[in-house]
Amino acid sequence: MPVSQSPTSRDAIIARLRTAGCVFAEEEADLLLAESGLPEVLAARVEQRVAGMPLEQVLGWAGFCGLRIAVAPGVFVPRRRTEFLVQRAVALAPADTDVVVDLCCGSGAMAAALGRLLAPAELHAADVDAAAVACARKNLPGGYVHEGDLFEALPVNLRGRVDILAANVPYVPTEALHLMPPEARLHEATWALDGGADGLAVMRRVAAGAPGWLTPDGSVLVETSERQAESAAGVFESCGLAADVAYSAEHGSAVVSGTRQAG
Repeated sequence: MPVSQSPTSRDAIIARLRTAGCVFAEEEADLLLAESGLPEVLAARVEQRVAGMPLEQVLGWAGFCGLRIAVAPGVFVPRRRTEFLVQRAVALAPADTDVVVDLCCGSGAMAAALGRLLAPAELHAADVDAAAVACARKNLPGGYVHEGDLFEALPVNLRGRVDILAANVPYVPTEALHLMPPEARLHEATWALDGGADGLAVMRRVAAGAPGWLTPDGSVLVETSERQAESAAGVFESCGLAADVAYSAEHGSAVVSGTRQAG
């Protein structure tokens, strides 16, 4: 580094990020410079990013469906591929959508996006993690955010009233967790990633409970890997739901939906 070059100059930050293995070093440097203000804040954030903390947790927000979603250290960072789940939920939602629920909500990113796109009368989100719940409450000032394990967290008066149940359940098989990027393994809660032996353990619980909460023609949607999608669809069908699998090459995502058929 030239003697005259500040350690918080754009070129110096890009060089450090590249050395740390950041693929999009230029874009990340520009965001850090634009968002950090004071030089000491910028320097601290560069150190956090170089140490492996996800950029979104460093900045305190993530972009999702055109929204700026607040995130906090340890909270699952919303992925762009999950925008496809939001798109599928909007496509399946009835014209008069009244109740939308985001289960395993993390930061509440899906709830925030669906609230904007569907404008339901009631918007609910739930997560087992207190840190995620606190984060979701910041992102959903007009919604209801509950803490607890899946359906146990929801008010009982929602039973049979949910039009769209979006659940970004963990779906990484336990034995594959060590293959995930360090950003996820070290900086996100394990229960937000670990889907059990085949990655579908939590999804099975959601599928089993969903019919009792959905309206006739209401739908539950989950994200999976492509190799898990057909198995997940079979689970939905075994629970009495009409299953559908959709793939997006653009998002690198598979979304499985299950619709409770009227009658």
